Parts: sequence; structure tokens; C-alpha cells
Amino acid sequence: MGSASLARLHGLFAVYKPPGLKWLHLRDTVEMQLLKGLNAGKPPAPEQRVRFLLGPVEDGEEKQLTLKATSVPTLTNHRLVCGPEFLRLKIGVGHRLDTRSSGVLVLGVGHGRRLLMDMYDAHLTKDYTVRGLLGKATDDFCEDGRLVEKTTYDHVTREKLDRILAVIQGSHQKALVMYSNLDLQSQEAYEMAVRGMIRPMSKSPMLITGIRCLNFSPPEFLLEVQCMHETQQQLRKLVHEIGLELKTTAVCMQVRRTRDGFFTLDDALLRTQWNLQSIQDAIRAAAPRVAEQLEKNLRPRFNNQQLSSSDHPGDDSKSPGSTLRLESYSGH
Repeated sequence: MGSASLARLHGLFAVYKPPGLKWLHLRDTVEMQLLKGLNAGKPPAPEQRVRFLLGPVEDGEEKQLTLKATSVPTLTNHRLVCGPEFLRLKIGVGHRLDTRSSGVLVLGVGHGRRLLMDMYDAHLTKDYTVRGLLGKATDDFCEDGRLVEKTTYDHVTREKLDRILAVIQGSHQKALVMYSNLDLQSQEAYEMAVRGMIRPMSKSPMLITGIRCLNFSPPEFLLEVQCMHETQQQLRKLVHEIGLELKTTAVCMQVRRTRDGFFTLDDALLRTQWNLQSIQDAIRAAAPRVAEQLEKNLRPRFNNQQLSSSDHPGDDSKSPGSTLRLESYSGH
């Protein structure tokens, strides 16, 4: 029973990481719950073996002891003798979230760890909602950091914020084309651009493919960001630099990932669902979509190798380079 349950665990699934929880602790918790479920299964019936045991035999008025063939269970594989059947699982973690962040976190069990590498090689975009607060600046760009400065923000309007966001998106889209190493004169490159399939060929700074304001209620504002090769700290710094461009200051109140590649919040298992049955069901439900999306996103990259004009852009001075632009967000 345990081996059959383990065979249904190979694959990818997503969980919802709450803020304040380290990704390593989350992984260990999921592993513990899976091991608990695997080892709680009903053990198979023990094997039987024949032993000759002494037993009484009535012979007239006298009782004698004689050896009788008896079938008895063997205890060499009993759980109380050899301990739990499963002691450790190999669980991989996809694009990580730091302790302060929350949202979709993709995990891979068994053979699913190789699929995590395929997701990484596909350079899929991720969606975040980022909440900012105007009028404050801290040493770590977070609301609870050490206060550095307080400013007024009455002059900030939704229109000014939207203009800044448009500048950010435009500069990063140009950088995305540069880091993709595509021959833009080719038909295949044109078709990839139409389908939104342009991806960087290797590591790059954080690239923002889309950014917009979802809500503006001064001093708070809420952004939706589509990006790749980011860290959550870079997103917090982005809020800080948007505040500077608006001639004020801003800190980040919340970073929440709502999509990681082809996994969304609807796919993410809540903490109460981190158990064997729920994870098996999630892996089985996601398997066809995982295979389809990886095939769709990896095939253009293999074909794209022939279109590449160089291994990596050699002159970073061609990148957009101001507080709103690519050089400010270098990192992976």
C-alpha cells in the first residue's frame, strides 16, 4: 500500500506560503506530513511460515507431547520490529519566497524535481501583487524597517503614478528583447513576439513584462507586477524607487505571489491541505497541464538557439540605466 501511494507522489504541486514562514520550514513540514500519511497506511498481511511446535496429544488415558506442524506469521518485516517503512522523501522547491513574502510556491516530489529544472529553463513569468505606502522611507524598504525619512505625498495622483509605471514597463520590454538574443528580422522571432513567447536566453537582471496600478487610495497603493528573474527584495526596492520618482518616499507593505508559471492561487494548497491525499490529488490534476505547458514553452527555446547572434549581451551600457531601469534591479 505504501509503495503504491509513493508512486502517485511523483510530480509537481503548489502550496500557499503564508507570510512569516521560511520556505525551508515549509518544505520540512510538507515532508513530515507526507511521511506520516505514507507510514499510516494499513500494512500488508504478514507472511506465514511453518513451524513445528509441541502440543498435547491424547492417547487413551495418557496425554503426551508431540511436534505438530503449525502456520505462524513471521515478524521480521513487522512495523514494530523494523520501524517505519518511509523515513525520507526527496522534495524540491521551485522559485523561492523569502520569509516576509506569501503566495504560490511550487514543490516537486521524486521525479518532479527534474520538472522544476524544466520550469527554470523555460524562464516563465510570475505575477505579484505589491502593496506600497507613501510618505515613509526605511533602511530595508519594508514598512517595519528602521525609519529613515518621512515626506508629504499630497501632490501624488493616480495619473502621475500611471506615467511612472508606463516608463518602467517600456524600458524593461526593450531590455527583454535585448536579453533574448533574437534576430528580430526573422519570421520565427516575429511569431514568438506575437504570442508573447520572448524569453531571455540565460540569466539576466529582473525583467518586468507588465506593471499596473490596481488600487490607489493615498497613502496606500496596490500594484500588479508580471516579471521574471526577480527577488522579493528587488520588488520592495522597486516600490522605494517609484516613490522617489514621484518626488516623495514609499515603503513596501506586502509582496504576494499570485502566479508562478502555470500554477495560480487556485492551485495552491492551504496549510490544512498539506496531507498525503490532497497532495496526490493535486499532482494528478496538474500533471497534464504541466506536460503541455513545458512542451509549449521549452520547444521555442530549443529552436531559438539557431537564431541567437551571441551568447549574452556584451555591453551592459546599452541597458536602460536610471532609477527606473534595468541596471538598478540587477540580480537573479
